[in-house]
Amino acid sequence: MAQLSGKNVLITGALGSIGRALVARYAEEGATVIALDLPTVPDAQKTLDGIAPGIRFVGCDLGNLAELESTATALADEVGGIDVLVNNAALVIFKQHDEFSLQEYEDQMRVNSTAVFVLSRICAKHMKAKKYGKIVNITSLTLTGRWAGYVPYIASKGAMYGLIKGLARELGDWLINVNGISPGAVVSEAEFRDRGDKREEYHQWVLTNQSMKRRIETVDIANLAVFLSTSQSDMITGQNIQVDGGM
Repeated sequence: MAQLSGKNVLITGALGSIGRALVARYAEEGATVIALDLPTVPDAQKTLDGIAPGIRFVGCDLGNLAELESTATALADEVGGIDVLVNNAALVIFKQHDEFSLQEYEDQMRVNSTAVFVLSRICAKHMKAKKYGKIVNITSLTLTGRWAGYVPYIASKGAMYGLIKGLARELGDWLINVNGISPGAVVSEAEFRDRGDKREEYHQWVLTNQSMKRRIETVDIANLAVFLSTSQSDMITGQNIQVDGGM
């Protein structure tokens, strides 16, 4: 049964590891999926066509807030409103805290948090009119403090968590749900990029520390996102749910 038939779903960071899983699962549930990512992503539309037919690619740099506001406003007006907003895009830079420049800190805050505020405000306008809407923010298990090398990223995800709590309180009058998902150590392209030749050591560390002795897959995150976007979760709001295998 297609639980999201007739719903417009906007997913940011849609061409990344978790993003592609989100696109696939929302498409499976009958949603009209709009996939937003950087305009420089190679073969973006071709990749999306390989996931499911009818997915629309929109190229936009979340770091350019003026461009984002203009693009998202026009898009929401064109399709008659976004019913489900999934804020998945993230800028992640991995190094020690004293090696970060101020610009790198501000870039991560802008993409990972401020852009979420911009999109939520735009999409909420139509959601209020319908008295229906779901906002799902992909946060991070790094908020628990077990990972080093991500200080600006962790700060940006903390700000995203604050947005979940604040928006859930303010948008509840219009029956709009706002929730978050904290993925644990998901098998992703980022892991191979950041860990390099220490990837196997990291893999074993994760399995040692997780209660569940298998790695988290991207579909595990997508499954929860879909649940938080359906009527089955109508009375869940302001929550940040960890999908961490019992880390």
